[in-house]
Amino acid sequence: MLDCCTKKAVGYAVADHMRTELICEALDMAVRNCPPVRGATIFHSDRGSQYMSREFSDLLESYGVLASVGRTGVCWDNAWAESFNATLKNERVHRVIYRTHDEAIRDAVSWIELRYNQKRLHSSLGYRTPNEVEAEYRESRMAA
Repeated sequence: MLDCCTKKAVGYAVADHMRTELICEALDMAVRNCPPVRGATIFHSDRGSQYMSREFSDLLESYGVLASVGRTGVCWDNAWAESFNATLKNERVHRVIYRTHDEAIRDAVSWIELRYNQKRLHSSLGYRTPNEVEAEYRESRMAA
């Protein structure tokens, strides 16, 4: 799960399935890392069955997060999330041979936390990292 303001990966989960509990786990992590503003934070997704499930809707509601869903057949509004997945695969996963599933998970998490969020510069953020933008945002909120 990506924060549109900072471009930071704030929630993720890895499994060998695409069931609803996987995205619920990622949402729980996102909420811990980036607490939502009740009634103002928006979660946008495609129309995958996991995102449309009652279980996920109830979890969003419990956190006060509003759901936003793209129209059927329109892929552009989810392009950034797909681009993140492609970047992870191209910059890391496809360049390494993993001996175990656990090794692959540890490496992907390491890339997200230590490379993508910490060091990867984004032109749309003025060539700053997601963590730099987040720190600047938090600092400005505390000063206000």
